Amino acid sequence: MAEKKIKYRPIGRVDGMWWLTFGIILAALFSLGMGVSPSPRPLADSDEGSESTFDRLSENTGLKNFIDGFAALFKEATPMEEEERDGAILPTGVGQIVMILIGLLLIYLAISKGFEPLLLLPIGFGGILANIPVAGIADPDGFLGIIYNMGISNGVFPLLIFMGVGAMTDFGPLLANPKTALLGAAAQFGIFATLLGALMLSDLTGGAISFSLKDAAAIGIIGGADGPTAIFVASRLAPDLLGAIAVAAYSYMALVPIIQPPIMKLLTTERERRIKMAQLRKVGKLEKIFFPLIVLFLCILLIPDATPLIGCLMFGNLVKESGVVERLSKTIQNELINIVTILLGLAVGGKLMADKFLSAETLGILALGAVAFSIGTATGVLLAKLMNLISKNPINPLIGAAGVSAVPMAARVVNKVGLDANPKNFLLMHAMGPNVSGVIGSAVAAGVLIALVG
Repeated sequence: MAEKKIKYRPIGRVDGMWWLTFGIILAALFSLGMGVSPSPRPLADSDEGSESTFDRLSENTGLKNFIDGFAALFKEATPMEEEERDGAILPTGVGQIVMILIGLLLIYLAISKGFEPLLLLPIGFGGILANIPVAGIADPDGFLGIIYNMGISNGVFPLLIFMGVGAMTDFGPLLANPKTALLGAAAQFGIFATLLGALMLSDLTGGAISFSLKDAAAIGIIGGADGPTAIFVASRLAPDLLGAIAVAAYSYMALVPIIQPPIMKLLTTERERRIKMAQLRKVGKLEKIFFPLIVLFLCILLIPDATPLIGCLMFGNLVKESGVVERLSKTIQNELINIVTILLGLAVGGKLMADKFLSAETLGILALGAVAFSIGTATGVLLAKLMNLISKNPINPLIGAAGVSAVPMAARVVNKVGLDANPKNFLLMHAMGPNVSGVIGSAVAAGVLIALVG
């Protein structure tokens, strides 16, 4: 008789003994955190009031720090305490609890909803580690601090990520229809519009939110919907805002399927969404080999500050398209980018410390990031509508939304919205043209910003 298969359940029932054990441990930790000791034994039998081992231990528990944070909520902060908060909205203990919950939320979105799991999962876990009291994991000599100094403060990790992206990118759709590069460029308009918006927000809030020109430039790059580029620019121009900028960039990338469709439908008619585009021509191997070299030399001549990003992107692509270094190509696409993604995610999460993240500036960054992403989507769609009016071959305006460099998610969203309007309308390959040009466009925009304000 065949064995009956047991259906796998990720989360099963927890028996009563587990809850009892957990309750005992929690009660013991609570007593320890409150500094309650039934019979404290002094470390030395000399001075009156000498601190017991138990009392000293209780001062170094996370629970005691959390309780002190809640206690600080109900008393007026002294000028010294206000200065220590440095603009943070909540006391340290409470803020750490909030940031741990935010880290758990990111992990939930990664696991349950599938929102950018490769980065939201390590970022969320890194955020939890960074807000553990006493441990100092995100301090300069802590685990996360060492990783941050090793690869983010100097911009190495984003560059290696770009190398991996290049090795996994096919520029064929862009080469087959070069005019779609204009859509990738149009989507970068959100970057510069948000830069101005950040400066205006600083003026309108009367100093409650204060962004310098460098801060505004780093915030604006969120509009490119490119996490590595956002991290690279923030590490150069606004290191203190890196955590908020990185989380905003990756969060909005993850929310592409939610944010973009309403904007696309608002700016297009049903008839426009049904437009079928002509099949793309086949791109030869020689074209694909020459393309990364040509782009690199143009970047060297016109925007040298963008060559770190563009250079790594094009090197990864050349390794892939050359066809003579298959081992290197597979290593870049798999082992290298996977290792760097883990380290980058944890290090970015390490910047989500409560005293830095929970501030008015962070709320402003999240709001400006949403505006930047929306503007980038809208300008891409509007330019595609204009191109459709003057083009000999029909252009579906939906592909303009893929100009943001959230590869390949934005292209997939375009394809889905097109199929909803016309079940025979397959736009994926057409959308990949502006999508990959958006990657180049965001890197070029980053170079321009670094050159102007860096």
